[in-house]
Amino acid sequence: METVQNKLQSTYAALKDQYGYQNVMQAPTLEKVVVAVGTGKVQDKSKVQLIADRLARITGQKAAPRPARKSIASFKLREGDIIGYQVTLRGARMRDFLDKLIHVALPQTRDFRGIKPTAIDEMGNITIGISDHTIFPETADEELKDVFSLAVTLVTTTSSKTEAESLLRHLGVPLQARE
Repeated sequence: METVQNKLQSTYAALKDQYGYQNVMQAPTLEKVVVAVGTGKVQDKSKVQLIADRLARITGQKAAPRPARKSIASFKLREGDIIGYQVTLRGARMRDFLDKLIHVALPQTRDFRGIKPTAIDEMGNITIGISDHTIFPETADEELKDVFSLAVTLVTTTSSKTEAESLLRHLGVPLQARE
């Protein structure tokens, strides 16, 4: 099996040829992967700690807590309360996580038929919502009562949707065919 680093290099060369860039360095790249989990206003500290620990186990990096930016009285939320966790992956950890996401986790998702290409935003980034964290092999053997969802954002350096779609297809992200 081809390593992710080799696949990235061949992807950049293919995009250079496809879009007529003068140099491989002009080709769009995958900049970072951001994994986020919202905990909401959970009173149970052990459940919040459990989410942080599982996210760290899935990504291989400690999760950073995300506080609320402002108070909202109707949600009984105060400024500074922890309402989620986020991990930003770059370099080798990003490549390892992307490989695990594409080849292990997404194929285990029930009724998975690919990601719609319309999910790519105007800046060339794509956010994948995963409703069940137990599709990752690090958490598959745990109890199913504390299941949470997470969002995985792939941030690229592209300038258009078509370049982003080409990059993601070359990287092996399972995008659905265009209709």
